[in-house]
Amino acid sequence: MSDSSPLPPVRLHPEAELARDALSTPLLSRAARLARWAGPKTRVDAGGGLVDEQLPAAAEVLGLTGDDAAADASEAWRVAVDTGLVEIVDEEDGTVTAGEDLALLTGGSPQDVLAVWLAALETVLADASVPDLDGLVAEDGEVDLSALDWDPEAEAEFLDGVLGNLYLLTAGEDTPAGAVPLPALAASVIVPSDMGEPTNDVLEQVSDAMMRLDDQFRMLEPVGLVAYQPVDEALMAEAEEEPAAPLDDTDVSRYGMVRLTPLGLYGLRARLLEAGFEAPAVGDLADKGADALLDGTAAFPPGAAQAETEQWLQRRESLAAARELLAAARGADAGAPLRRLRCQQALSLVGASAEPALREVLDDAELGGLARVWLTEHGAADVPAPSEAMVYWLTIDTVAAQLAAEGNSEELRALVEGLARQHGGFFEAVWRVDHPATADVLEAMGRLHPDKKVAKEARKAAFKARSQQGG
Repeated sequence: MSDSSPLPPVRLHPEAELARDALSTPLLSRAARLARWAGPKTRVDAGGGLVDEQLPAAAEVLGLTGDDAAADASEAWRVAVDTGLVEIVDEEDGTVTAGEDLALLTGGSPQDVLAVWLAALETVLADASVPDLDGLVAEDGEVDLSALDWDPEAEAEFLDGVLGNLYLLTAGEDTPAGAVPLPALAASVIVPSDMGEPTNDVLEQVSDAMMRLDDQFRMLEPVGLVAYQPVDEALMAEAEEEPAAPLDDTDVSRYGMVRLTPLGLYGLRARLLEAGFEAPAVGDLADKGADALLDGTAAFPPGAAQAETEQWLQRRESLAAARELLAAARGADAGAPLRRLRCQQALSLVGASAEPALREVLDDAELGGLARVWLTEHGAADVPAPSEAMVYWLTIDTVAAQLAAEGNSEELRALVEGLARQHGGFFEAVWRVDHPATADVLEAMGRLHPDKKVAKEARKAAFKARSQQGG
């Protein structure tokens, strides 16, 4: 991902709901319980971890049993320390006390709770980038890192890339994506976008990445970032015999399925913002002006644009909102046609009380056409007919907006065909339209129209328009 272009907008759950989710995550709730359990007799080692002698008691407090109980208790304690739920009083004596942030979990605001959870997430993400060190401990008890092919920075970048792609898959649609197959997610960061059929070497890399991700997502689920269905253990045994697991659509869930939780979506967006990405969320523009709304939603998909606009309108009186939208829609810059399209879409959500604002711009060269459309659709009386010049100007403006919003889409192709079919002498008249986008629109029509004769007429008209504009 590039931090120079905005990411798709996401729809976040309310912060109060997200804070409740955070408090109920296994890892943060365990960390909080250990912070309340810790007392004067609790001792930590030089790194701030619980001394081995106290791990059984910590596991018992958490109700943990089995082979992983001590490790899970140790992880929860480390999160408690890293998030400020526990503070080390004396490093030499190894004594601790409850941290100031512990009170935030019960008496703080939702933002306070989420800040603690985000700190816990950073701890877990850092741990998830560390490889399994079992088998690398030498006879003297030290870890033999020379036997480990591990690049900490590269490993962290790999996990960030995977989570970034998972974010895009979740945010890229008007409705969040369901669970993503682990092979597809691994392939998204391994297989080059321009590669047709992956080579055996690339497939083996994808298989290795899947195994790494399986371990990592198992670690990330207790903090509430993802909901994860692990790789079928039977497949792991099979993988030793077959270098790359086949992608059988009928059995894909066996290879692992992962999805971001609402809390995870919030957490990844917070990390992306911190890293300098433009990561919009629906509702960000509700308190801003109409100019920010129209420009900000320009690249939104339709559902997100409507949701953002609805929130913006809810905070304003209809007539005043309509006037502000119309004023912000004016302009001859390259983004103006799309602003007017978003304005028209926003005005479709405004009731009849906005009618005076639309009548005020009936004679406006840029807004008169859309005003007539709105008034007619709302059953207003005495709507003056548009001049031919206004009709053609609105046509160019509309196609320019659609080009900016959708590119060369099938819907735009159908619109172009309809315009050329319905208006006799269309191209002979339209090239004279005094609109900054006239030549560009006619060139696009020449590209999009399937009839070669009509396409040639469009290109000729585009040449005339550009000559008229001095281009």
